[in-house]
Amino acid sequence: MFVNDSIRARELRVINQDGDQLGVLSKRDALEKADQVNLDLVLVSPNAKPPVARIMDYGKYRYEQQRKEREQRKNQKVINVKEIRLSPTIEENDFQTKLRNGRKFLEKGDKVKVSIRFRGRAITHKDIGREVLERYAEACADIATVEQRPKMDGRSMFLQLAPSQDK
Repeated sequence: MFVNDSIRARELRVINQDGDQLGVLSKRDALEKADQVNLDLVLVSPNAKPPVARIMDYGKYRYEQQRKEREQRKNQKVINVKEIRLSPTIEENDFQTKLRNGRKFLEKGDKVKVSIRFRGRAITHKDIGREVLERYAEACADIATVEQRPKMDGRSMFLQLAPSQDK
């Protein structure tokens, strides 16, 4: 943001503090007008022909902008992606434990990425891994929707679940 003497343009379309146009003025004249009312000359639209500058209190303007940004940050929701790793030969109790953890993440509002890492010769039985992932998705169907179907990526297979919106 260019203010006062850092403005490079020779001619500017100037808008005063009330929002009225003063017309096209030289940079020197515009700065004098701003000095008369003890305010800053701020370049608002540098790409216009001629560039548009406004007479305003720059400190107050910056403060307002920062306040708006803080409000927006406060209102936005951060969605985390939690990862749960399974194996194709997972036992029932381990599966239930991982399922409980995944459901807890989903209830908190996080997305869950369920992955199966195939080791050694297990890669030849991708169907077993897909069945485990499908079973996991089915068990979470009441609180989650499948965002990404099971797909292979190298030696791993992934499934992405997102919390349901109908709460």
